[in-house]
Amino acid sequence: DHDTRSVVLQKLLQTNDVPIDGVGHRIVHGGTIYRDPVRITPQVKAHIDQLSAFAPLHNPINLEGITVIEQCYGSIPQVAVFDTAFHQTLPPKAFTYPGPLAWLDQGIRRYGFHGISHQYCSQRAAQLLQREPKDLHMITCHLGNGCSLAAIKNGESIDTTMGFTPLEGLMMGTRCGSIDPGILVHLLRQGMDLHTLDTVLNRQSGLLGIAGFSDMRQVLAACQEGNTQAQLAFDLFIHRLSAAIAALVPSLGKLDALIFTAGIGENAPPVREAVCSKLGFLGIELDLLKNQDHPKDLDIATATAQVRILVIQTQEDWAIAKASMKLY
Repeated sequence: DHDTRSVVLQKLLQTNDVPIDGVGHRIVHGGTIYRDPVRITPQVKAHIDQLSAFAPLHNPINLEGITVIEQCYGSIPQVAVFDTAFHQTLPPKAFTYPGPLAWLDQGIRRYGFHGISHQYCSQRAAQLLQREPKDLHMITCHLGNGCSLAAIKNGESIDTTMGFTPLEGLMMGTRCGSIDPGILVHLLRQGMDLHTLDTVLNRQSGLLGIAGFSDMRQVLAACQEGNTQAQLAFDLFIHRLSAAIAALVPSLGKLDALIFTAGIGENAPPVREAVCSKLGFLGIELDLLKNQDHPKDLDIATATAQVRILVIQTQEDWAIAKASMKLY
């Protein structure tokens, strides 16, 4: 709960012997207000609090961290780095939902998440390929307990799979991703209450709902043992992931690089192999030996492949630190 988290964080900070000059915070939801990192002020805190309506599982906890730092260090500079900011370049055709247009006035639109990771990995990919970000057409695959894709052109996000909330898009560890909204109406008509529905969609679905495990490592191990539920979960994960990657290509016009990152993306060779095997028609050719050799910040495509395939170790903490340093 709130009090327990605050006490634990305060104790951790009090045992730190290294002087702290400033603190950077990952803030999940910045709405349409924030396109860049900002110094935290009372007004910024108020905005983060207001946006808790859109991210009730994240923004309130983000605010707790800011408050505890204030209690421990007084007026030390603090910086907010927003996970939604990178996706503020989405065009209206990508961020508008095909419901009543009045939804936009209510803040109901695609925001996108994992922006800090997508931005870092796209910039790192350009370094590794020795190309300018503005010259590359990329799809970044952030695959962890939460999963999302971003289509990046001219160094900017032009489409992404997460939407109004982090629930939309790919199948994830415990989240269902995109499903027929009619299912939700059906469940509500059958008597399911909103709290239970929210719990099912966010905490009891995805890999966990199908296989009984939320960790891809457990799913892969169970597949090796012949577990049919685990195999179905893996096949479903790959089916939806590969379809979503292909669906982003038209918005880019071409594909120069496919990037895998985060826990699954960096550490699950069978996932990368299975996905790439379905996308050969895009010019994607995986070097199977490189794929198995624990690649980090490496190109694992074949030498003749039209599309480069990179595994990049996401460093959101480093990205937040760099952004914060500029504003101290």
